[in-house]
Amino acid sequence: MSEFTENDPPQFESSDKGQIHTDVLQNIPVTLSIEVGRAQIKIRDLMRLTQGSVVELDRIAGEPLDLLVNNTVVAQGEVVLVNDRYGIRLTRVVPASERLDNL
Repeated sequence: MSEFTENDPPQFESSDKGQIHTDVLQNIPVTLSIEVGRAQIKIRDLMRLTQGSVVELDRIAGEPLDLLVNNTVVAQGEVVLVNDRYGIRLTRVVPASERLDNL
């Protein structure tokens, strides 16, 4: 492994010059989230929310949930229980070409 000073950027070993080794890419953390729905309300209505208030979302019951990676929809699915924890069963994976169109 090469040494570098504080002012030098780290150099990643690669078989081809200009490409990052796949082990480096596979170890980059991403944020995975599930979106049930969204709502847009006025600040006055937001300030009136209390325990027990209901906020209506833009999704119809039974509609697939979105699976997002770093705020980009990559799949859709349905909620499942896995050992007393929530999970998502994927029902559709968004093709890479479609994800690139939405950037």
